Amino acid sequence: MKLGIVGLPNVGKSTLFNAITNAGAESANYPFCTIDPNVGMVAVPDARLDRLSEMYHPKKTTPAVIEFVDIAGLVKGASKGEGLGNQFLSHIRMTDAIVHVVRCFDDENVIHVEGSTDPIRDMDTIDLELVMADLEMVNRRIDKAQKAAKGDKKFLHEAEVFSALRDWLDGGQSARAYLPQISEEDAALIATSELLSLKPVIYAANLDEDGFSDPEAVDYYRQVKERASTEGAQVIPVCAKLEAEIAELPADEKQMFLDDLGVAQSGLDRLVQASYTLLGLISFLTSGEDECRAWTITRGTKAPQAAGKIHSDFERGFIRAEVVSFDDLMACGTMAAAREKGLIRSEGKEYIVQDGDIILFRFNV
Repeated sequence: MKLGIVGLPNVGKSTLFNAITNAGAESANYPFCTIDPNVGMVAVPDARLDRLSEMYHPKKTTPAVIEFVDIAGLVKGASKGEGLGNQFLSHIRMTDAIVHVVRCFDDENVIHVEGSTDPIRDMDTIDLELVMADLEMVNRRIDKAQKAAKGDKKFLHEAEVFSALRDWLDGGQSARAYLPQISEEDAALIATSELLSLKPVIYAANLDEDGFSDPEAVDYYRQVKERASTEGAQVIPVCAKLEAEIAELPADEKQMFLDDLGVAQSGLDRLVQASYTLLGLISFLTSGEDECRAWTITRGTKAPQAAGKIHSDFERGFIRAEVVSFDDLMACGTMAAAREKGLIRSEGKEYIVQDGDIILFRFNV
């Protein structure tokens, strides 16, 4: 899973990226200090995997990973080449979802590219640039469908669907907000295009330390939350400055620091959870003395396809899956005890893997 972190210059993107990846991307108080996308691979926190490792003491423990891409700051006119322009847009195109960092604090010492703090204006600026880039792509799709319709009338409907979408985008609204208003068939057709404003979004509302302690009391945060609710997007309150401090601490001190703040989870944990929910992802686990590992799959994946995440031979020669839920294994204490109680199930090709399943795949190639 690849998440692109975007936002206007100086809203806290790179500070947040540094904090959650410890990748050390340059962070400075001027636009475009992040010219090339910085990429960090982040282990997905999973207490279940930690418990399995304590049980098996494996040679290796391998968590699932998320790839974060810190994409250079955007300004008005990017769709027409302003700032880093097309480079910015092409980097977004490669991601599965967008983490849009929105500044929700006032600080005269941190320059805002627009001269003042205004979350809705900032959100509109980036949304509009994505929509403008999509309009070019939609127009090309319409032209292509109209030409194809001269030889095959079935393309007439495609031209009509994308023409209606063009009218919607012309109003400055995202393709993401358009899909709920049309039929499933037409939505599926539009989804075949790589439109930037179709990508799922998580808004990271970047607050100062005081605001972070009570986000609901901050008017800027409430504005972001209200706007996101109209799009069906998620909002996570973060304090990039605090996250940077947390990232510097040894693992055993991080939770103490969070407890002192009165916060249950770090920004990374909350961002990962929101990303999984947004993209419909879950994790299943494999365990043993050689390795304990978490694997990321889409919710609704059947056992053979889950096996294929490990190796294509597992899917090709799939026989069955031996499955026990994490909670059942923990309640029993050992795999042998779980087997004695009949809690290890033998599942076939139609079994839909559940979050937290511990699976041993049987296959023959």
